[in-house]
Amino acid sequence: MIVGTAGHIDHGKTALVRALTGVATDRLKEERERGISIELGYAYAPLADGTVLGIVDVPGHERFVRTMVAGAVGIDHALLVVAADDGVMPQTREHLAILDLLGVHHGSVALNKADRVPPARRDEVRAEITALLAGTPLAGAPVFETVATADADPGVAALRAHLEAVAHERSQRAADGAFRLAVDRVFTLAGQGTAVTGTVFAGRVQVGDTLQHSASGQAVRVRSIHAQNRAADEGRAGQRCALVLAGIDRDTIQRGDWIAAPATLQRCERLDARIRLLPDAPALAHWAPVHVHVGTGHHLAHLVPLDAQPPAAGASARVQLVFETPVWALPGDRLILRNAQASRTIGGGRVVDLWAPERRRRSAERLAWLDALEAAQAEATPEAAARLLALAPAGLARSRLVLLLGHDTAPADAVAIALPGGDTLLVAPPVWRRWRERIAAVLADFHQRSPDDPGLNAARLRRIVQPGTADAGTDALWPALLDAMLADGSLARQGSWLHLPGHAVNLSAAEQILAERLLPRLADGGADPPWVRDLAAATAAPEDQVRTVLRKLARRGELQQVVKDLFYPEATVTKLLALLDELSVAAPRGEVGAAEFRDACGLGRKRAIQVLEHFDRVGYTRRVRDRRVLRERPAGPAPASGAGP
Repeated sequence: MIVGTAGHIDHGKTALVRALTGVATDRLKEERERGISIELGYAYAPLADGTVLGIVDVPGHERFVRTMVAGAVGIDHALLVVAADDGVMPQTREHLAILDLLGVHHGSVALNKADRVPPARRDEVRAEITALLAGTPLAGAPVFETVATADADPGVAALRAHLEAVAHERSQRAADGAFRLAVDRVFTLAGQGTAVTGTVFAGRVQVGDTLQHSASGQAVRVRSIHAQNRAADEGRAGQRCALVLAGIDRDTIQRGDWIAAPATLQRCERLDARIRLLPDAPALAHWAPVHVHVGTGHHLAHLVPLDAQPPAAGASARVQLVFETPVWALPGDRLILRNAQASRTIGGGRVVDLWAPERRRRSAERLAWLDALEAAQAEATPEAAARLLALAPAGLARSRLVLLLGHDTAPADAVAIALPGGDTLLVAPPVWRRWRERIAAVLADFHQRSPDDPGLNAARLRRIVQPGTADAGTDALWPALLDAMLADGSLARQGSWLHLPGHAVNLSAAEQILAERLLPRLADGGADPPWVRDLAAATAAPEDQVRTVLRKLARRGELQQVVKDLFYPEATVTKLLALLDELSVAAPRGEVGAAEFRDACGLGRKRAIQVLEHFDRVGYTRRVRDRRVLRERPAGPAPASGAGP
């Protein structure tokens, strides 16, 4: 169990920790000279069962609330210290509010310096403490009268016995999930290397594991571990750990960073959160500047209300926080808000969604998503996850779902699509059905308007069905939809054209005979096939008839019309694209010039440019100044017309 002190300056927190553990936590010369804590202090008390009680001693001065928050993050039990002579003071109240906002719901109270006042004053301060704790999770917490500076003080002994009993009764924190440690101290250990200390938020780590530093992205190897102040082979959630790291300099790390499994290091500059303002908090307008403490880090941000009404004092509200510098966090992480001057705590809450949009942040769709997400985070059931997934139009990667919810509760009936790296895209069955219906409706409309066309190629069909979408979800979803519809017969392919079953472009008997004479000549032409006039002369057929047959073949997906009266077989186009792909692999930034393409395929400059411009029109390539970048090749052919789609 990790205990964290709290309370006003000069109420004896550090002295009480020394009385409980024998450890003087004031390490700095300035702290000893001034008699106040400036930095976090750490002490450990071995218990009878072999476990270790860890105590984090925090500064009590109002100037060091930032440091206090870094120490209070991740503690299990609060030790609120109130001096009998002073009674409840401003930092007593602020520290208690911070503990509540951080979700610390277990604690004890030390009525310290009890020897300095008469019994009547002690009773008066007890009444103040009872009133202070009323309505908070610490209401009813036991109060121990202590004299931290006295030898063998019975109050200190009773408090220690109580903390030991609580530690024995407390169940060990679950260590599932990926490892995360919030750094609150970094130093160099002579002869060993860079060391960091902090509270383990989740998971477990072993000597030899490779983790990642959040800010730099550097991989680090764990050389040794101290868990709860003892050498160990493993550290786990709920412990204070010191990790000696290989592969990183001490100056690279600072308080507020994370040492964690790479999958948990999610960088963001905007996040949506559920916050609660304190009863005496000021009104917060749109774009109000705030100081945000998350993990052990401190950040500056602007607040954007998401609900219809701005956040009100004493009430809960949803907001988006837009940070000035990147933040690493996960949904569920607690945060503390302080005012623009960093002079008072105004509220706190928890992270809901890291992947917050910059635009349409208050749209009906976005607010519905946040409603479902908060419900799923609270319920932790497959049914709640299914309701959330139904609001993801492009599906949701399983890894993203686990990060959003903190657990893997994917619904069993979700459509699963394999993603690179071993991940899976999950799509809700209603969403899957809507996409299939949309594809069928678009094709039906196209067939009605263009009965002589064979259908649409996959790239153009996608632009109509999924306008403006291009992300990992839709990139995986689109081919999976087409494959499924082709497999069950609700979609058909003629050459490379996609169409509804039963729709086709047919040739007459005479046209079929002519086509059988034209196609070999086009194939024999390779990268430089004959023009319509040359084909007409070779087959003794009228040019108009040749042109009509070639256009029908293009509509069927067997040819592509590069320019007027110049048609390339689909197999030839495939070879040219493969050649372009080879060139792009060797080219800087994958950009291929017309001259390189011309030389590789043996065409003249004019013809090479005509082919490249055709590739631009149909979406095979993207022009960057006078060069081309090969896109991921669409599954279907180009449009039949040389003018493009």
